[in-house]
Amino acid sequence: MSESSGRSRYLMVVGINTAFSNRKRRDSIRETWMPQGEKRKKLEEEKGIIIRFVIGHSATSGGILDRAIEAEDKKHGDFLRLDHVEGYLELSAKTKTYFATAVNLWGADFYIKVDDDVHVNIATLGQTLVRHRSKQRVYIGCMKSGPVLSQK
Repeated sequence: MSESSGRSRYLMVVGINTAFSNRKRRDSIRETWMPQGEKRKKLEEEKGIIIRFVIGHSATSGGILDRAIEAEDKKHGDFLRLDHVEGYLELSAKTKTYFATAVNLWGADFYIKVDDDVHVNIATLGQTLVRHRSKQRVYIGCMKSGPVLSQK
């Protein structure tokens, strides 16, 4: 698949919302369903599946929290850093920023957001999404509360 053929290069981009304090959750995901190193690169190249932890920066940009994430990213290479100040009251803005950033970075048929306390069966998710690939404007998920936003 390629952009020049009119098809997206990737099947899906999976963004895993995380927080500075959730290192154990990230390690659990790395040990279970998120391939590491060459296996993750192979998943991207052969299956068209991008997986990244999604995090912004602290209110004191460049501080100890940011440096810890930078060191973790240097070791694993599995973060998508957003131009966003982390904070519980900013989760909706973080999600919006993630989707906008992911669309700018990668052409994909599907963009997925999960939290770091969710373990995903990537093979099953991929099989499900492939069945919906030819449809436009597919939303799969759950909105538990609040208004449904219909603006682009």
